[in-house]
Amino acid sequence: MDEEQSYEAILERMLERVPADIDKRENSVIWNALAPEAAELAMVYIWIRQILNLIYADTAEGEYLERRTAEFGTNRKRATVAIRRGLFFGEEEIPFDIPIGSRFFIDNLYYVATERLSSGQYTLACESLGEQGNNPSGELLSLNTIPGLEKAIMTDIIAAGEEEEADESLRTRHYQMVNEPAFGGNKSDYRHKINAINGVGGTKVIPTWNGGGTVKCVLIGANFLKPDPTLISSIQEIIDPEGNQGQGIGVAPIGHVVTIEAVEEAPIEIETSLTLESGVSIRSVEDNIKEVCEQYMHDLRITWQDRDELDLVVRISQIESRILNVSGVLDVANTLLNGQGSNIEVSSDNIPILEGVILSESTS
Repeated sequence: MDEEQSYEAILERMLERVPADIDKRENSVIWNALAPEAAELAMVYIWIRQILNLIYADTAEGEYLERRTAEFGTNRKRATVAIRRGLFFGEEEIPFDIPIGSRFFIDNLYYVATERLSSGQYTLACESLGEQGNNPSGELLSLNTIPGLEKAIMTDIIAAGEEEEADESLRTRHYQMVNEPAFGGNKSDYRHKINAINGVGGTKVIPTWNGGGTVKCVLIGANFLKPDPTLISSIQEIIDPEGNQGQGIGVAPIGHVVTIEAVEEAPIEIETSLTLESGVSIRSVEDNIKEVCEQYMHDLRITWQDRDELDLVVRISQIESRILNVSGVLDVANTLLNGQGSNIEVSSDNIPILEGVILSESTS
């Protein structure tokens, strides 16, 4: 706080205005009368400064940031539920249809069947908000009596559950909206509209990719992995419905034929040789090494949209430096990516996915 508006400074200025022939010493009558008021005024100045921080997008937080960005059409993404794919079987592993609304339980989470995708395949919506619904997989416990149902299995993610958008993410999207004005189907317009859809983590826009008037939008999921085809289909319907493309029925301008595609995955296999501390085995460090390698791939995927048309580069030096930070590892050597001793460039419409980690112990 500005020292001129501190409690001590305010009290001193107030006492200076009292005639000199009046006792102004601490605990005098006039001092005791003015001190509480000076304390309250100091609090007012603190709140005034806080108000200034809350009305500007670069310093606002929480509700105040939401209200500021909403003035420009950028709203905070709310927490969503995970939508998963469920497989259901009757006798002899024959696909089995279940009633919509059937409920299932796995890993302390409840899911409800919301839509039939095909014979024995249904979308399952988690009843709890957030990312926790993305994690379970395996056999489901039915909470309803469904005659003929022998097995229920949770499989892949159709739309990842998301936590409520953090302040920094909302602030970044707001700046993108303001600094790159979205208008009439320009690249910023498509990014802004598509990124505002739940389940989307980023978008790359490729204009005139198949001739004049064509636009391709390549998407990454909110979990920074390849989104499910069901999500891609739903976004296609929102932006430019198939069968009526270019007609302006979706949010795309008239004359724009828009193709929505999912980002493709580029598998990366890491092979390296380790020098370990005495008493440390490869098995004891393997999980931690896989974790740091997966985190590196995740960090690269987060930057995918910002690189626009640039390739992502998976670097051996980055992988080795992260492995060296794993407890028990003394040195790393002879690191190969997909069998080659060089960095790998992942094309702009692909993302790196950790395929596996092969570890050996150095004999030197």
